[in-house]
Amino acid sequence: MNVQALHAALDAARTEKGLSWRQLAKELGVSASTISRMANGLKPDVTAFAAMTTWLRLPAETFYVTSGMETGQEEPELVASLVPLLRARSDLSADDVTYLEEVIGAAARRFRAERESRSS
Repeated sequence: MNVQALHAALDAARTEKGLSWRQLAKELGVSASTISRMANGLKPDVTAFAAMTTWLRLPAETFYVTSGMETGQEEPELVASLVPLLRARSDLSADDVTYLEEVIGAAARRFRAERESRSS
């Protein structure tokens, strides 16, 4: 699980809604210490994780990582990292988020292709 991305998505949504961390924890039905531990990189339990992704209205898969990523060997996909933050914005419609996902995804694919062609 990409705890950093999950915590960032919660923080963005919390800020947009004008909630304190304690208020967010209460809305989620988790302890404030669970969220505090996440700020330090510790994973929430499965029940808390489900409550968080449900509250964010994001699929849990958004925050899944491969085993190599947990050891810092591989960066998460750019779009996967940004989508929770984009969706948490109240000033963006669903169509806006979809458009931004497509634009950022296209740019990321281009950058990757250019890197690969230079290394070949």
